[in-house]
Amino acid sequence: MASLVFAVPAGLSFLLFLSRVRRDPRRFSNAVLLGLTLVLVTVALLAQAADGSAPAPLFWAVTLTVLLLALSVLVLAFFLMANGVQMIRKEGPRPANLLSGLAGVSILGVVALALTADQTNSAPLQHVADAVLLVSGYVSYLFVSFLVYAFFYARLTVRQDVDYVVVLGSGLIGGSRVPPLLASRLDRARAVYERQAARGTPPVLITSGGRGPDEDLPEADAMAAYLIAHGIPESHVLREDRSRTTEENLRFSAAIMQERHPEYRFVAVTNNFHVFRAALTARRTGIDGHVIGSPTAAYFWPTATIREFTAILVHHKKINLGVCTLLTLFGALL
Repeated sequence: MASLVFAVPAGLSFLLFLSRVRRDPRRFSNAVLLGLTLVLVTVALLAQAADGSAPAPLFWAVTLTVLLLALSVLVLAFFLMANGVQMIRKEGPRPANLLSGLAGVSILGVVALALTADQTNSAPLQHVADAVLLVSGYVSYLFVSFLVYAFFYARLTVRQDVDYVVVLGSGLIGGSRVPPLLASRLDRARAVYERQAARGTPPVLITSGGRGPDEDLPEADAMAAYLIAHGIPESHVLREDRSRTTEENLRFSAAIMQERHPEYRFVAVTNNFHVFRAALTARRTGIDGHVIGSPTAAYFWPTATIREFTAILVHHKKINLGVCTLLTLFGALL
């Protein structure tokens, strides 16, 4: 019976999630609803296992899952720290490359704080630990929601031909050469072009990226040269060479498409870790289009994903700061 208290809200949450995805999949609230559904389903299963009404196989499956999740926290912490070391070795000690290592250290810090507070029986330390655990739980819930929904969104398919494929820039090597990260985006755009061209409706590719302070030419020019060298007709390549950010990539490219074809349809191409945030940016700027992803080196993915999630948290900083403040106060008063 207790499980129904959570199973019914889980079903309603999932129906609301499906409805909102149908209207527009480019919402972070979709991720929050999906995460809420997963939490409620998990709690419902735990409640069923706890009251003895669950079949034996389900009881042991739930128990084993809980134990594995508890163990995975420590495994994740050490994995992130190892990834942080690898990032520094391969990409250099820049602040952005420290994120995965810092995340791993933070997880161990929270675990150590909780264990210390439990062992010392110190009331002030317990208040601090409670507050930290509540805030950590909230951030973890948002991160898992983001991760699961980003995985789901990246697998949505474009069901019709498009007029344009916008490739988002990401910096050049040595001021003029396309790096592997950017090449993977260009190769994905080329695959979209070739697939449509085989049906007789080749799209126009727009390379989007301005010239950075340490670059010899705009990213758009280097990207266009790469596509042309790999078989894309020059007549099907346009350059947007003013943008410096993802939002400018999309806005300036949209202006080009609007001028040439007011009823245009398009997809944007970026790396898989950046897909969901780029889609959120497109929605926020009023641009109607889907975003698809290209592969990323495995070692780069954890840090890049944490960076994307952090950027989304910062964009919604008012509500997140408000929730974290309330959780901190609640934890201090427990």
